[in-house]
Amino acid sequence: MSVEELPLPIDASPRLQALISQPVPPLTSMPNTIEGWRKFQREEDAEATKITRAAVEMVGATVDLASIAGVPCFRVTPRQVAAKNEGRLIFHVHGGAFVFNGGYAAVGEAALIADAFKACALSVDYRRPPDHPFPAAPDDVLAVWKTVVGEHDAAKIAMAGTSAGGGLIMTTLLRFEEFDLPRPGAAFIGTPAADLTKTGDSTYLNAEVDHVLGRYEGRMEACLRLYAASGDLKDPMLSPIYGDLSGFPPTILISGTRDLLLSSTIRTHRKLRTAGATAELHVYEGQSHADYLMSFPGPESQDALGEIAQFFDRHLRY
Repeated sequence: MSVEELPLPIDASPRLQALISQPVPPLTSMPNTIEGWRKFQREEDAEATKITRAAVEMVGATVDLASIAGVPCFRVTPRQVAAKNEGRLIFHVHGGAFVFNGGYAAVGEAALIADAFKACALSVDYRRPPDHPFPAAPDDVLAVWKTVVGEHDAAKIAMAGTSAGGGLIMTTLLRFEEFDLPRPGAAFIGTPAADLTKTGDSTYLNAEVDHVLGRYEGRMEACLRLYAASGDLKDPMLSPIYGDLSGFPPTILISGTRDLLLSSTIRTHRKLRTAGATAELHVYEGQSHADYLMSFPGPESQDALGEIAQFFDRHLRY
């Protein structure tokens, strides 16, 4: 079924309905040179930066550049920090198919979650392909985590990220045992890139209705393969759903019924539950990939951000 044949959800807000009504991205040719990818990346990051600046201004957050373990990061301070959250921190890893949303564009989601939870956030601006393919990104995230937990109580830190960010959080957690690192008190893994292969019902069923990702073939697959370089896409360091998820912290997952990565989110939730982890799954009617962010400040976005904030409050140490 195509997006034109699927009626709009009757309960969706006007803001969400406008998003849902957008056409599914067409299959277009992708860059076939490094310089072509660099140009594409610069263009996408510039547009994402505009959107991020608007979101940061809307919530009144303050953003400061920092360098941690040699990795550029952004410290995000919301307009209001709750007294009970003075010692708590959101450790954020941005999405963008592992290729996009670098620089200032990295902090958009962090600002929204920080505003909802009323706590400070740290967003990691990890290295990206085409210049820095795997394992540069997970190495950067791990390096920053090692430094942060040397200065903060890990039980007071929540990891948070959507799409590629969610996948990188999972990969980082898989590496904790190797380095004997403390785990965070909670995690938010939104519609994660937990499996870089074309696996799961939704990668087929939602290919013609996800207005953000569209089909697996095309832009998404090209970005994933650029990131993985010559790596096996089923390597747990690339597709963490194939790793051992036992010992993961309490985790909240969010997706939507039109999300191409709905199956990835559901499979991750079930694997976490099977591994004995506390895990909540929230699936929103009619939403495509990460619409719970893009529909901000609509009610559906406020609802999702509220669920994340409540989950963190329940599980992070004071």
